[in-house]
Amino acid sequence: MDRPVTTLFMLMSVDGKISTGSTDEMDVDKDFPKIDGVKEGLHQYYEIEQTTDLWAFNTGRVQAKMGVNQTEMAEKTPVSFVILDYHHLTAQGVRYFCALSKEFVLITSNKSHPAFGVEEQNLHMIFQEQISICEALKCLKRDYGCERLTVQSGGMVNSLFLREKLLDFVDIAVAPVLIGGKETVTLIDGPSLMSESELFKVGVLKLIECSTLQDSYVRLRYKVIS
Repeated sequence: MDRPVTTLFMLMSVDGKISTGSTDEMDVDKDFPKIDGVKEGLHQYYEIEQTTDLWAFNTGRVQAKMGVNQTEMAEKTPVSFVILDYHHLTAQGVRYFCALSKEFVLITSNKSHPAFGVEEQNLHMIFQEQISICEALKCLKRDYGCERLTVQSGGMVNSLFLREKLLDFVDIAVAPVLIGGKETVTLIDGPSLMSESELFKVGVLKLIECSTLQDSYVRLRYKVIS
């Protein structure tokens, strides 16, 4: 295979939400620790996260929501990070990821992205006139030796992986909560299918494992078979 093996690893509610609301101020990482009955088992998701691949994919928007543009420099980790971003990361956010990452790869179609003004030995840029996740993944494997990649992006970008058949495994921690809201981000968003002729775009899964965790959390692991 000419791209990394990918695993979509996410925390979601029972109704498939990966955020607590429709504004950037609302986020499961910030809000779940405040909810009785949810906060007690939340640590299990972060413990599982520590066992995921040494390459991680995310988006600038998600990371900006988590405050990386205002965060002090991080301690170095063995994880290499890949961030898809147009304008959400500032130069400070880029430097944060350079400090955090073994290798930091930023994918952008913005010729004026602040990352172009940052000089760090482990910063690598993939510039694309039009974003192609498929081509970016090929580049990650060919140029940077990325063999396995954990995907933890937002619903819109997750949908690009799905529609382009770029997901190999799905690993979901389900929190015991219902969130609701038609504008609240779900695990997979993006344009809806409009006709039967598009059914080939769905992702069919084979269950690998269903684990009952503590405090009413569940872990679901699947292989994507088509």
